[in-house]
Amino acid sequence: MPWFVIYTKSRSEKLAAKELQKRGVEVYCPLRKIKRKWSDRFKIVEEPLFRSYCFVNVEENERQVVYGVPGVVGYLNWLKKPAIVKQKEIDLIKDMLNDFDHDSIEIVDFKTAERLRIASGAFIDQEGQVISTQGKTIVLKIESLNICISVDLSKNKVEKLIAMN
Repeated sequence: MPWFVIYTKSRSEKLAAKELQKRGVEVYCPLRKIKRKWSDRFKIVEEPLFRSYCFVNVEENERQVVYGVPGVVGYLNWLKKPAIVKQKEIDLIKDMLNDFDHDSIEIVDFKTAERLRIASGAFIDQEGQVISTQGKTIVLKIESLNICISVDLSKNKVEKLIAMN
């Protein structure tokens, strides 16, 4: 059976997963443990690794079972078809969450106009502004060199620069 990606309301991932499990659906909501500070203490809490997404393992003809579940908006589509995740990718996420310190796991999303510093490769230590993003590739404008470069994030490291206002 394929794993489909469902889109949930904001901060409803765990609720939707729990309700789907009650209905007998195999669901996976990857959670990471992080340390949060309250005014008087620190506490370890679990938050979704992917905001507003869960994975369900159902047959194609059983996909309608998720509708009507509190917190579920619908399926994530890719090229006008429901997005499918392979079992090996689900296993990889599970292994990553089991094998690595959760504080070191972070989903980074680069937005247009953000400032970045290249931390590896031929343009190391160059700073620039994000012009566009597509998958694992970003186009970065480096003002000091007056050029735009394409950076493959699977081969190069970049760091967000904190905006000084």
